[in-house]
Amino acid sequence: MEEMVWVEGGSFSMGSDAAVASRSEKPAHQVTLDGFHIGKYEVSQELFEEVMGWNNSYFPGKGYPVNNISWWNIQLFLDRLNGMTGKQFRLPTEAEWEYAAKGGQKSKDYQYSGSNKIDEVAWYAGNSARRPHPSGKKKPNELGLHDMTGNLWELCHDDALIRPYPAGPRTNPLQGSFEKPYSKKMKITRGGGYEYDADESYVFRRDGATPNLRLPDIGFRLVLVDKSK
Repeated sequence: MEEMVWVEGGSFSMGSDAAVASRSEKPAHQVTLDGFHIGKYEVSQELFEEVMGWNNSYFPGKGYPVNNISWWNIQLFLDRLNGMTGKQFRLPTEAEWEYAAKGGQKSKDYQYSGSNKIDEVAWYAGNSARRPHPSGKKKPNELGLHDMTGNLWELCHDDALIRPYPAGPRTNPLQGSFEKPYSKKMKITRGGGYEYDADESYVFRRDGATPNLRLPDIGFRLVLVDKSK
């Protein structure tokens, strides 16, 4: 099983009021989250194939994150993984993802996940040779999480909205439903990818994908539903 990292709950400023932020990335607003476990790395091809029996990654390789999978593929993977382990894994909410990427309660307010120098922490357009790389080869962020900037875009559980964030404070926000995961609505992706420039990889950047879309620059990371360490 992939290594999980405990993220202590707390409050943080989600989104951005920076001039370079898009309409959907504004305004910065206060969010409070319960604690959660999140994957230290993007889900590997080895784990995905062990659970599913197939691996259609466009970029295959030992130690590489699984790619070229859809949000619906991931939901089936989660159903099977939970059945095999007796645990409850899911995708992170968008708020959980951003909180973890920013370092949680250990955050140093970096532009990228773990540094203001993107080459230290990410595979992106400037250094990736237009392909993903094995997980964990770059410096981790404040929580010990790798590749939350760059390498692959990571799908979250939330439906994607193009309108601005709600301005008021929120607690454990989710756009969508855990009870009905097979939604046809567009889903949020976070973190940037190997073909994106540094200014497209800030930790507040948002994008989206239809739930049936499979691309070589999209992967995911697990959250374990368990409030104990």
